[in-house]
Amino acid sequence: MDITGLVPLLIVLGAIGIPFLVYLALGLGEAVLSLCPPGPQRAMRPWLWLLLPLGLVALILIYPVIVTVATSFQDARAESWIGAANYRWAFSGAMLDVIGNNILWLVIFPVVTLVLALIAAVLFDKVSYEPLAMTIVILPTAISFTAGAVIWTQMYSFQPAGSPQLGTFNAVLQVFGLGPVPWLIQPVVNTLALIFVAVWLQIGIAVLILSSAIKNVGTEMIEAARLDGAGEWRIFFSMILPNILPSVLVVLTTMIIAALKVFDIVYVMTNGNFGTDVIANRLYYELFAANNLGHASAIAVILLISALPVALINIIQFRTEVRP
Repeated sequence: MDITGLVPLLIVLGAIGIPFLVYLALGLGEAVLSLCPPGPQRAMRPWLWLLLPLGLVALILIYPVIVTVATSFQDARAESWIGAANYRWAFSGAMLDVIGNNILWLVIFPVVTLVLALIAAVLFDKVSYEPLAMTIVILPTAISFTAGAVIWTQMYSFQPAGSPQLGTFNAVLQVFGLGPVPWLIQPVVNTLALIFVAVWLQIGIAVLILSSAIKNVGTEMIEAARLDGAGEWRIFFSMILPNILPSVLVVLTTMIIAALKVFDIVYVMTNGNFGTDVIANRLYYELFAANNLGHASAIAVILLISALPVALINIIQFRTEVRP
């Protein structure tokens, strides 16, 4: 049955029906509460208003997680239970190379992004053309990861030695009489090339966060340190960095999560070939190409468990900052 014609009707019904049901549920709830004594009424009213949001969270977040965990212990078609076989597969054979690539992403991508963003944020704070410099650095963030990957695929384009080089990098090498480099084919080099693209796309957000944090550091304190003879390195490590550590942690954890779930760049530029495969790309392959629900669900659970400590660190940091 073709439901294409029903899509506008479903949108209208959703836009009108969902708010109507919400108001109806809250109205009926308030009517019931009005019949209760004042004490129980005050105790129950917050839960009445939280009931719908909690129900939506359970439906949209908790239920899919439960189903995914259950499916990870089933076979490829999710028809029978096979125990932990999918997890044994996830930590053996070719998957070890995939995990190794993700570890490389987890180490290099967040650290390089953070260091470059710190350098840029500190330097931009000292120049009069900071708005222009910030605009240039932030511009790549307006590009989607997929579009950025397409752009850099052309930049990394490789032709055999002696042929005209269409890729920017290899064309520059050719000008200086150097041989072309197969950026997206040569192992290790290709993974580093992909990580560079991710850094280029994400560094703008990191610079923006760190630059805002640096501006909140007291200028009087810094000027006093300069008058006492402190050098710029001493000021940075003793005064600026300790005061912006919460923002540094936000940038670092955000980049770690991005490295855990990186997919677009790898899928568009190499599709995981030539030793560049990562966990999220392998999940896509297992789900849509191999049609193996068990393997895909096990990978999804592993990604979820890997991201939980990072999310927990952010929650703890947030509570520390808002605690009076």
